[in-house]
Amino acid sequence: MNQELKKQELVITRVFDIPIELVWKGWTDPELVVKWWGPKHFTSPSCKIDLREGGRYLFCMLAPESQGGQANFSTGTYTKIIPNERLEFTHYLSDSDGNILDPAEAGLPPDFPFKIDYVIDFKANGNKTELVITEYGWTQGEMLKRSIIGMNQSLDKLAKAIGTIY
Repeated sequence: MNQELKKQELVITRVFDIPIELVWKGWTDPELVVKWWGPKHFTSPSCKIDLREGGRYLFCMLAPESQGGQANFSTGTYTKIIPNERLEFTHYLSDSDGNILDPAEAGLPPDFPFKIDYVIDFKANGNKTELVITEYGWTQGEMLKRSIIGMNQSLDKLAKAIGTIY
């Protein structure tokens, strides 16, 4: 079977009891991204964002010592930005300079995608925000399951981080 036929999207929807402007800022302000990026027990020691279409980002995620303590980097390019409404970008594993890495060379299983396309929709409902994250390029497997868990844990951290400033 053609590998492309096996690709699927991952969709996560979350409602925050936080105004849309702050949820948007949580995804686009490096000072806020470092407060929540990564699953439970992971930290984000650095984040660079050039928030413009064609601009790049470089996020660092640090594993806890109990899981090896290694730094993992991801990079990509913003392809569409509609403030407080939609954020689209590519996502790749990278080194600390933003050079794209092949997941296999980084020691990840074959079901980890080389490239993930993200579409994040922000929908206001009074002082609440519905966030719909769609990730394109996944295949069925353990890494997809881990990604769902990791993103949900990250969104829990996002709600807590933004909630402290609201």
